[in-house]
Amino acid sequence: MTIKTIWLVRSGLAVSMVAVALCLAILPLRQSSAAVAVGLHPGPMSRAEAFARAEMLGALGRKMFSDSSLSASGVQACASCHDPAHAFGPASAMPVEMGGEHMDRPGLRAVPTLRYLQSVPAFTEHYYDSEDEGDESVDNGPTGGLTWDGRVDHGADQAKIPLLSPFEMGNKDAAEVVAKLRKAAYAGDIKTAFGETVFDNPQDAFDAAAEALATFEQSGPDFYPYSSRYDAFLAGKATLTAQELRGRQLFEDPAKGNCSSCHLSEPANDGEPPQFSDFGFLGLAAPRNMAIPANSDPNYHDFGLCGPQRTDFIGRSEYCGLFRTPTLRNVALKQSFFHNGYFHSLRDVVSFYATRDSDPGRWYPKNSDGTVRKYDDLRQAYWDNLNQDPPFGRKPGDAPALTDPEIDDIVAFLGTLTDADLQPEATGH
Repeated sequence: MTIKTIWLVRSGLAVSMVAVALCLAILPLRQSSAAVAVGLHPGPMSRAEAFARAEMLGALGRKMFSDSSLSASGVQACASCHDPAHAFGPASAMPVEMGGEHMDRPGLRAVPTLRYLQSVPAFTEHYYDSEDEGDESVDNGPTGGLTWDGRVDHGADQAKIPLLSPFEMGNKDAAEVVAKLRKAAYAGDIKTAFGETVFDNPQDAFDAAAEALATFEQSGPDFYPYSSRYDAFLAGKATLTAQELRGRQLFEDPAKGNCSSCHLSEPANDGEPPQFSDFGFLGLAAPRNMAIPANSDPNYHDFGLCGPQRTDFIGRSEYCGLFRTPTLRNVALKQSFFHNGYFHSLRDVVSFYATRDSDPGRWYPKNSDGTVRKYDDLRQAYWDNLNQDPPFGRKPGDAPALTDPEIDDIVAFLGTLTDADLQPEATGH
């Protein structure tokens, strides 16, 4: 992959899926010889051909994204959990969504937004970077990848997960998905895009569907519009209120909120808009959420990077309890927070950051003797993995890192990160 291609793929400046898909169209893909024959990767194309193909695949992926017939239940589409009207996240406040053949299988984690994933780098255990873009000597540790545990790097691989998950769309294998695609109203579009014989090999047809979904999810207007009031403020085209400006200062103050240490809030040196994530992994010790049915088993724990859904780092104790830092764009629209959906108020999330260690009894349950069972969803053997940077790291009884008015200010600032198409006046809500 060339430097130019990397920039195009990661840059937030692209305004439509075609800029990214142009790069994808000229990159070699891992595939079978049969895949080449049916047009999964049609070979070198002119710029005009690549743009036209990207537009075609994006339109096809858009149809698939809203097609509930692709699920075993027949009632669940990608858009059911990734609602376009809610920043491609869930519309409900449930910590996990239901799925499966009979829509009676609960998930294991909160559904993340699909917006602003175009800049997420491929997962690496050692991501070398620093605030000085000329100095890449700082090892930021595990970084990148999609999903809460970063276990896939590409949109096409991510798209396959819910299609085959027993507690999501519930198909037992690729062939079952392809059988549904054969019957879809857009089956002819799939043949046009990938060749008349695309359905002859179920795996090739499944890969084709995933490629179309991934191309749609690179659509700039849909998935990374950069249209929030904060974006307009950075461009000198809008103002923030006094409270929002205070909140921004607290958000960036390393001795107060220190939020921007992980949720980057300034444009990059090349002008790329802030992603509000460094895509790294942190241990935050969100309280155990007993509203997730899996958690009724005291032996079950979701340790993020070290399993159980990600399997290549099982046994790597230094990674247990770490989850990828999500973007904070459109965070004010969310109704459940963290990987387990424990919190349902943005203000509570900021308060948790400010008082997790100074007032643990506010968040964690108590033992029978009245002592606080802090970090109750993380075994004590992994407590050293928890982030202790400000606002964390205080002792019980210490003054909190943020006062109540300061918490309100940060929440007000976070409200400026909502994209224009999701504002109440735009949605009609």
